[in-house]
Amino acid sequence: MGQPRIALINASYEVEDTRRNFNREVDASLIEYVVTKGDIPTTTDMDGAIITGSRASVYWDEPWIDHTREWTRAAVDAEVPILGVCWGHQLLADALGGEVRDMGEYEIGYRTVRHDGRSPLFEGIDHEFLAFQTHSDEVVSAPPGTEEVAVSDVSIQSYTGDGFWGVQFHPEYDMDTAEMVTRAKDDLDTERKALALASITRENFLAAGQSKLVLENFVNGLS
Repeated sequence: MGQPRIALINASYEVEDTRRNFNREVDASLIEYVVTKGDIPTTTDMDGAIITGSRASVYWDEPWIDHTREWTRAAVDAEVPILGVCWGHQLLADALGGEVRDMGEYEIGYRTVRHDGRSPLFEGIDHEFLAFQTHSDEVVSAPPGTEEVAVSDVSIQSYTGDGFWGVQFHPEYDMDTAEMVTRAKDDLDTERKALALASITRENFLAAGQSKLVLENFVNGLS
């Protein structure tokens, strides 16, 4: 059997960085759709899909967000396995009846996440692990019929449903991306930004390598 065909639903405005990170970390044949530019899939004929992060909010009134939400519902109905990452985690929740809202602050930097061991998405990952976070929206209620399986001190970090999963953290980031994204947060106060940047160390990056297993576990689950 060849590599699984996975749709990369690229919702980033930093398209090249997101493309590079997922191509490096996901062992699959990725078919990219840059949805911020209106490139919405017209099919659900695929082995799986990954919805990426974004600077957008899922509740913005943007045609591409509406169309991506509609496609996500159709893909779930068609039983396409989906992994939502950060904004993708929020969009998937919003599309399926959960609730997303503005936190009024950022959760940013390498932060501790705890999972309860129930989801195969976290196989091989310590129950308490490090992962990079950068978000100011959060899922405050997961979709009906799902289970919350991971949290941080601030927000829901993962839920699992029937063939779909969301993770709030960024398993695909390298150190350069983490630093670039943090430095670009012009609405983050100086002290918070300095603390977040201080967390971006080689030691923390290596420790957060466990978080990348969610991508491997997702792909392995497609076979």
